[in-house]
Amino acid sequence: MPRQLGELEDAVMTRVWQWNRPVTVREVLEDLQQERSIAYTTVMTVMDNLHQKGWVRREVDGRAYRYMAVSTRAAYSAALMNEAWSRSDNPAAALVAFFGMMSAEQREALQDAMRIVSPGLPEVGDGPADDMDPEAGR
Repeated sequence: MPRQLGELEDAVMTRVWQWNRPVTVREVLEDLQQERSIAYTTVMTVMDNLHQKGWVRREVDGRAYRYMAVSTRAAYSAALMNEAWSRSDNPAAALVAFFGMMSAEQREALQDAMRIVSPGLPEVGDGPADDMDPEAGR
């Protein structure tokens, strides 16, 4: 399971994921410098570390490297959620608490995702449990 990215690692990976193309240290540096003062060697070290950790692959381009993401931000987020959930001593309670924190938009996204991974499941409100509602049918 992946460990959570540090603040600067996340800032670099955010750009790599958003741009969705091979990027150079210089490109990432120039974009980061719009938000903070940072040295070329710092960005180069972070990108090398990300390569060593398997987050990016790189290819030589002249005297520099071009870096590409190995996976998507969605896959990274999913792995972090799975790791956190698997550490719970009560996974069902953790899910209930997590779902309780979700906004309406997040719950809708969850339902969309469930339709994709399990297309045969009934919609919420369409199942046999609805027949058990004492108010139903009145």
